[in-house]
Amino acid sequence: MLFIVVAMLVILLLAGLVVVYAAYPGRGQRTPYAPWLGEAMEKAADALPTVESEEQRDWSLRR
Repeated sequence: MLFIVVAMLVILLLAGLVVVYAAYPGRGQRTPYAPWLGEAMEKAADALPTVESEEQRDWSLRR
């Protein structure tokens, strides 16, 4: 029972972080009440590898 409660709390925390990122730093705005959190999320997003537009491939089945 305790494992389920802890797992649900972790899931809710991660979902909350995703919502905050999508609402503020993902749009280029500062996070209210916790600017340090927005800065940390921006650093984490910048550190992740991304695919540039020149590197994208068409993975569709149409030719």
